Amino acid sequence: MKTTSALAYVGHNANGDRSENDFYATPSLATQELLRKEAFNGSLWECACGNGAISKVLINNGYDVYSSDLINRGYGKQLDFLQSDKKVDNIITNPPFNLSTEFTLHALKLARKKIIMLNKLSFLEGIKRNKEIFSQNKLKNIYVFSKRLNFLKQNGKSNGLMAFAWFVFDNNYKGKANLEWI
Repeated sequence: MKTTSALAYVGHNANGDRSENDFYATPSLATQELLRKEAFNGSLWECACGNGAISKVLINNGYDVYSSDLINRGYGKQLDFLQSDKKVDNIITNPPFNLSTEFTLHALKLARKKIIMLNKLSFLEGIKRNKEIFSQNKLKNIYVFSKRLNFLKQNGKSNGLMAFAWFVFDNNYKGKANLEWI
């Protein structure tokens, strides 16, 4: 494996073309695959909606979705999720990767039911996440993508170098996580 490939795998951006504010629109296939595994009852909040990629798939599948984002990208309400105290049944998002831990911790406080985060598989690593998130035993399901996802960057280029998974937390669950591949 080339050194640059190894660095890209762990999230290093050798080309310096990282999208501003860590915005990478979620491929619709990713959300469709999640919906084959999970159903939702009650309100849904897509709290880092970007251009509406996840929200649109959920809406097309019959869900009522409240969409917001810190940055106005022409979809949803402009709102700082990490400063919000809005309670909802379920939260689903592809958070900015550099704020994944903070988004997950905050979502666990706000959601009454499920919290679904699309993250790099390496999200499983880390002392802070283990201590503050995983030790709560609310991580119910992990759906690992067998095929790498191609995220379209703002410059029109796409890449699929990193492994991703849907992390499904449930505030009404206490136990060990189930692992499946999609």
